[in-house]
Amino acid sequence: MESKFKLVSDYQPRGDQPQAIEELVQGLNENLRHQTLLGVTGSGKTFTIANVIAQVQRPTLVIAHNKTLAAQLCSEFKEFFPENAVEYFVSYYDYYQP
Repeated sequence: MESKFKLVSDYQPRGDQPQAIEELVQGLNENLRHQTLLGVTGSGKTFTIANVIAQVQRPTLVIAHNKTLAAQLCSEFKEFFPENAVEYFVSYYDYYQP
């Protein structure tokens, strides 16, 4: 069966990424409701999630806390998945009430 979500990258997972990918995929397969991927800036969190998407072959919703990060993530996912629809939506609703 041909992959719907084909990851395109010159890089391979390295360091802690292979274990993180394996554990996140396992958690999704076991229907875990909550999982967290932690990493410092530049540690490859987006690439790690792209690998998870490629392995589980499911449409994915990524939520970012600000417009700048949303645009950055959209751009990176478009590069990782050039054959797939990658879009982002920004809400201009500015009222926050805890």
